[in-house]
Amino acid sequence: MFELRLVQGSLLKKVLESLKDLVNDANFDCSATGFSLQAMDSSHVALVTLLLRSEGFEHYRCDRNITMGMNMGNMAKMLKCAGNDDIITIKADDGTDTVTFMFESPSQDKIADFEMKLMDIDSEHLGIPETEYEAIVRMPSAEFARICKDLSTIGDTVAISVSKEGVGFSTRGDIGTANTVCRQNTSVDNPENATVIEMEQSVTQTFALRYMNSFAKATPLANRVTISMSSELPLVVEYKIAEMGYLRFYLAPKIEEEEEIAGQAETGNRKETESKLEKKPEVKPMVVEESEPDKENQLKLEIKFEPKTNSEANTLGETKCKVESDVYTLVETKPEAESNGDYCTLVETKPEAESNGDYCTLVETKPEAESNDDICSLVESKPEAESNSEAQVMDVE
Repeated sequence: MFELRLVQGSLLKKVLESLKDLVNDANFDCSATGFSLQAMDSSHVALVTLLLRSEGFEHYRCDRNITMGMNMGNMAKMLKCAGNDDIITIKADDGTDTVTFMFESPSQDKIADFEMKLMDIDSEHLGIPETEYEAIVRMPSAEFARICKDLSTIGDTVAISVSKEGVGFSTRGDIGTANTVCRQNTSVDNPENATVIEMEQSVTQTFALRYMNSFAKATPLANRVTISMSSELPLVVEYKIAEMGYLRFYLAPKIEEEEEIAGQAETGNRKETESKLEKKPEVKPMVVEESEPDKENQLKLEIKFEPKTNSEANTLGETKCKVESDVYTLVETKPEAESNGDYCTLVETKPEAESNGDYCTLVETKPEAESNDDICSLVESKPEAESNSEAQVMDVE
């Protein structure tokens, strides 16, 4: 069986008010040493630990270690039903899935009890080692809360720097910048208003202001707050709860410089890639120069003679040509046509051919054709051509 009785019921109400917006569900660990809690926020950026020692309660009983999973919002609703001066009693029987809250007035003329169902919450208990921090600042909790509230109207993050001159809080936003410096003042009349700095070396870290404002909701628990900082370690904001325990908040720092450098590098790489994609290769226009046809590289013409003994005429047939021009010339070469580039030449064959402008006549053809007419002329046929101009072939009657 577990049972605790707290005379200052308002203390437990303040604890829940400072936790309900940061943590949704949490496990309360009950042991012989006290009533404790450890939970993280949904983003796993902040960690909260609570310890209420058994010596601080008027009555405390825990037969065996138990864990009670509760929703912070529902528990806060239950505790709102208690008056600020009421005595709060929490008890849970073994083997049950409910917890009972009992509220008694100081005069004990009014008693109210509420029962709430427990939850099964999967969570791991983190071991937090004892650490010696490079800088520790102790200042009034109300002043810390006011600074965080004021800076949140300007920006979203706060840079906390601790040096010999004091502790500085600065932020930057769209509308401007803000800076607040609290100097060390140990000679004030009221020690609760003093700002005390213990520093081994200067430290500067940046944090999200929305978490800092959430931590500051624990201001009613204590008049002073302790801020512990060290390079590459989470920030610790601690509120002492009378003489019975503490409430600590751990917050991971924001590494703005690295994020900014990474963002700039990524932006530069993206722009370079886009510029490469958008850059098109330069295409030089092709200039076609018109020149006079080369007499040796102008026409390819293949001529095969197939003498027909049974015919009155020998025909110059099976003509194939590749034409690139309308002008044809005859030059001397061997019977086979020689190709030179895209242009070919008409070579001397037997019989010899003489060129006369656009027409050609054949003289002394071998073999002699059995024909009644010694005159051979050129007639138009349809050869295979690779040009837009007409190709002309010779047909010997």
